[in-house]
Amino acid sequence: MTRTIEIEAYEFGELDDGTKERVRERFRQTSLDYTWWNHVYDDIKHVGKIIGIKIDEIYFTGFGDQGDGACFEGSYGYAKGSVKGIAAYAPQDVELHRIARGLQAIQRQRFYGLYARVRPSYQYMHKNCTCMDVYDHRKYGTVCDLDVENSIKELLRDFMCWMYKRLETEYEYLTSDACIEEFISSNDCVFTANGKLL
Repeated sequence: MTRTIEIEAYEFGELDDGTKERVRERFRQTSLDYTWWNHVYDDIKHVGKIIGIKIDEIYFTGFGDQGDGACFEGSYGYAKGSVKGIAAYAPQDVELHRIARGLQAIQRQRFYGLYARVRPSYQYMHKNCTCMDVYDHRKYGTVCDLDVENSIKELLRDFMCWMYKRLETEYEYLTSDACIEEFISSNDCVFTANGKLL
């Protein structure tokens, strides 16, 4: 026997405040079940290319736990025009400007012959769990002196911090109340009085 049951449906704005928060929290937990970071990866790789960083893979964990962070596997070499390129691409990003200027200054001192290989150590995915080797092509691929090596490593780790911040900013945006409510509205979601999605 078929029965018809009528259920009152509510738009998000009609729910009480407590129910709204439960709905937002449920969407926060389920709305990022896709690779939301892909377009952030694309931007990071583009920025890296401008600076001279060739990124093969990006790794990250986050957000809010000890040990969270981001790192990359790839290489670094001098890129002509990197400072101007970053200024044009990201005119307001002071940290990127600092990194690009720092790398260029070190390269200038060494006649633009420095090269680095970067790989994760796979214990954790953050800047301090990477292995980096810095070479000087002018000296037939020998390892650089310690001060130069450490300066390059520090700037590449600063870039990894910048990567993590970009990912964290995107994550915070996608899980913000405003973004979730926009998703609910644009998908014409309706709910029961207790917040169950219909």
